Amino acid sequence: MGHRIEITVNGTRQTLDVEPRLPLVFALREMLNLTGTHVGCDTTSCGACTVLVDGTPVKSCTMFAVQADGCSVETVEGLAAGGELHPLQKAFWENHGLQCGFCTPGMLMTAKALLTRNPKPSEAEIRRGISGNLCRCTGYQNIVKAIQQAAAEQSTAAAGD
Repeated sequence: MGHRIEITVNGTRQTLDVEPRLPLVFALREMLNLTGTHVGCDTTSCGACTVLVDGTPVKSCTMFAVQADGCSVETVEGLAAGGELHPLQKAFWENHGLQCGFCTPGMLMTAKALLTRNPKPSEAEIRRGISGNLCRCTGYQNIVKAIQQAAAEQSTAAAGD
């Protein structure tokens, strides 16, 4: 028997009928066609499925969709606004912070939450902040550089406001 839930995804209110044990990642991918959120390990080990739920990074493979009822969910599709890449997306591109790209959506969402909590993180704080997201390609150095660049750009933009 399905349960009706209401969630706001990337700013749009959605009403879904979901089975009680449906993971949030499958509601996003299969019901809302938001396939940027990747399914990696199904055990919270890799972080490829990370989304923001009420601003907090959550590994959506182990959160049930019914648990998101009434919440605001942000996926990687919600980062770019008005055709403009988010500063993190630009920085990942400019610093070669991705290779195969499989981990990138979860890494971006985790980094966004990190920079919201700590707009000027040290390298050690960045490394600790992304430690729950695995990347099998990059060796992390360029990911760290990208997050540092995005932090600097956001800091400069905030100072100009």
